[in-house]
Amino acid sequence: MPIRAIREFVKFEAFGGILLAFMALLAVIVKNSSWASGYDTFLGTQIAFKIGTFALDKPLILWINDGLMAIFFLLVGLEIKRELLTGQLSTKDQMSLPFLAAFGGLLVPALIYAGINSDDPSRLQGWAVPAATDIAFALGVMMLLGKRVPESLKVCLVAIAIIDDLAAIIIIALFYTKSILLTPLWIGSLIILFLFILNRKGVTKIYPYILLGAILWVCILKSGVHATLAGVVVAFFIPAKKQEKQQSPLHQLEHNLHPWVAYFILPFFAFANAGVSLEGV
Repeated sequence: MPIRAIREFVKFEAFGGILLAFMALLAVIVKNSSWASGYDTFLGTQIAFKIGTFALDKPLILWINDGLMAIFFLLVGLEIKRELLTGQLSTKDQMSLPFLAAFGGLLVPALIYAGINSDDPSRLQGWAVPAATDIAFALGVMMLLGKRVPESLKVCLVAIAIIDDLAAIIIIALFYTKSILLTPLWIGSLIILFLFILNRKGVTKIYPYILLGAILWVCILKSGVHATLAGVVVAFFIPAKKQEKQQSPLHQLEHNLHPWVAYFILPFFAFANAGVSLEGV
C-alpha cells in the first residue's frame, strides 16, 4: 500500500474505532493463550515516581486507568464545553435528553440488578456495577461508523456517557470508597480556585492550566476519589474565546489531543482492560 494511502487511512475517522476494536480482540486472545501470565505481569508492573517523602507507586494498569484516561476525559470535557457554549447542547431543551438518558441509564440497570439479587445481601452490594457506561468503548463503536453517524448523535452520546461516568465516580466515592482523605481534597479545591482565577484573568496560555491540572490530578488520586475527574474539571476552565488570527485555547488543545487519544490512549486502554479469561465458560 503506498505511503499516501496509509496516511489517508490513518486520518480516516473510523481508524481510531478499528484500532480500539483490534486491541480489545488482541487482549482477549492474549489472555486466553500461553502468553496470559506475561500479559498479567506486564499490566502489574510497578511504576513509581518519588520526590522526597512524596511517592506515587502503582501498577501499570492503574496508571492507564487513572492517568491516561484523565487525558481522555480532558478531551471529552473540552468537546462538551464547546457544545454547551455554541453547539448541539447550548439550550436547556437540547441538554434535557442527555441528562434524562444518563439518569435512566444509571437507575434502570441498578434496579434490575437489585431485583435479581435481592435475596443475597453479598451480591446486592454490587448494585452499582451495571450502572456505569464504558464511555471509551461506546465512543469507539461510534467511531467505527465514521461520518455515517450524524454529529448531533455523537454529541448526545458523549454527553450521556460523561454525565453517566461522573455520576458513577460520585457513587464510588459515596458508597464504595473505604476512606476519603480530606487534606488532598482541600488542596485540590485551592487548585480549582487558581484555575478559576486564570480563566477570569483571561490567561490564554495552555501550560498553566495543564500544570495546575496535573497537581489537581495528584490531589484527587491521593484523596481516594477516581482521578479521571480532574480531566473534566480542567476542561471546563480552558478558555473558549477566539484570539486574534488564532483558534481559542480550547480548540487548540482539543485539536492537539485528539490523535493521541484516538490512536494511543483508547487502544492502550482497550488492550489493558479487555483481557477477559474465558476459562471454564
